[in-house]
Amino acid sequence: MTKIEKVLYTGKTHTTGGRDGFTRSDDAQLDVKLSPPGAATPGTNPEQLFAAGWPACFIGAMGLAAGRPKLRLPADTAVDAEVDLGTTDSAYFLQARLNVSLPGLEKELARELIEEAHRTCPYSKATRGNINVELNVT
Repeated sequence: MTKIEKVLYTGKTHTTGGRDGFTRSDDAQLDVKLSPPGAATPGTNPEQLFAAGWPACFIGAMGLAAGRPKLRLPADTAVDAEVDLGTTDSAYFLQARLNVSLPGLEKELARELIEEAHRTCPYSKATRGNINVELNVT
């Protein structure tokens, strides 16, 4: 396990009620009603929150990867994340797909940037070896 030498930022939240509760960040920039996936009640769920955070980080990692050979990411770069909650042998698991759009870049170059981002993105590092992840160029 890698120990962080210098903490750059700490996200802090307070959550009550689990999947039927609320979560709020310490700076009040995030204030969300939670609900189970597929519920008829208003609110988001942990899988959606994970599917929102990972692409934001991943695009930043692609930007760093593109900067090394002095490239710029296309202005309309996008990542559509799909995070599945499922079961195997009655145990809960996640799996994910990152569908990456880099319009105007050759597919081979896009694939290289995606692979480099997946090596360096902290979310990707956290999931590596823990959940099934597919990376797709769209």
